[in-house]
Amino acid sequence: MSAPAAGGGVPNSSGTAPPRTPVPEEACDAHLHIIDPRFLPAGSAHPEGTTLADYRQLQRRLGLRRAVLVQAKNHRTDNAALLDALAQLGPDGRGIAVVLPDVSDSELKRLDAGGVRGLRFSVWNATNGVTTIDMIAPLARRIADLGWHAQIHMSGAQIVANSDLLRHLPCPVVFDHMGRLPPELGATHPGFRVIADMVESGRAWVKLSGAYLNTRLGPPDYADATRIARAFVALAPERLVWGSDWPHVTEKTAKPDDAVLLDLLETWAGDAALRRRILVDNPRMLYGFS
Repeated sequence: MSAPAAGGGVPNSSGTAPPRTPVPEEACDAHLHIIDPRFLPAGSAHPEGTTLADYRQLQRRLGLRRAVLVQAKNHRTDNAALLDALAQLGPDGRGIAVVLPDVSDSELKRLDAGGVRGLRFSVWNATNGVTTIDMIAPLARRIADLGWHAQIHMSGAQIVANSDLLRHLPCPVVFDHMGRLPPELGATHPGFRVIADMVESGRAWVKLSGAYLNTRLGPPDYADATRIARAFVALAPERLVWGSDWPHVTEKTAKPDDAVLLDLLETWAGDAALRRRILVDNPRMLYGFS
């Protein structure tokens, strides 16, 4: 069952209009979550309107073609729903899985064959985390030879506290949601410098996503998040990807307008060539789209 959307639009997304600026043909949403009740234990509570079929409606509205599915916490370390959705997406889908350090080599190879290209470590909130910081290094060693990356969801303060760990991982690092830097500090926070050093050394990427998670000022301009995004664009546009973060599970009442979130990229990156790099060329390189 799909959650209702204002004006009969896409589940878990406000607004109904397409983006103000059309996107390139092979544009990629590099961060979204699928929660599929078919793969949850019977009786499990879950948000409505979060299946791949629901997301396809958003794809059509925004004009996007490629998608990177990030394992949802609801599914813990059972990546069955992720693999099922990736099989439906075919060559236009890639996945970021969640596993524990005791995962077998055969399971990692199965995930790789299914389109997975990285592992996520969401340690921002210790009260509902599936993985922990001490799992990052051992799993990074396991996935380095697969060519995968470690996707890190930490606060700016956590990034600073764990900078030595992050800098010495044997695989690339992708920072979620612009590094979750405090919006009032943005690029002046020391976490920005940690990320910047890794990006400039070719060791890291940044997701331009979650403007609504990195703001005190809010929509439609998200002026404080915009300052952070522009700092990353000025730093290294060749190391950035964009993501919607649909279905916005942290927002329990008013959901963001995903067309507005996508149109922010025009404000952040400016010209069409930069937007194409962030939406098409960079995801192709990072996730191995053909």
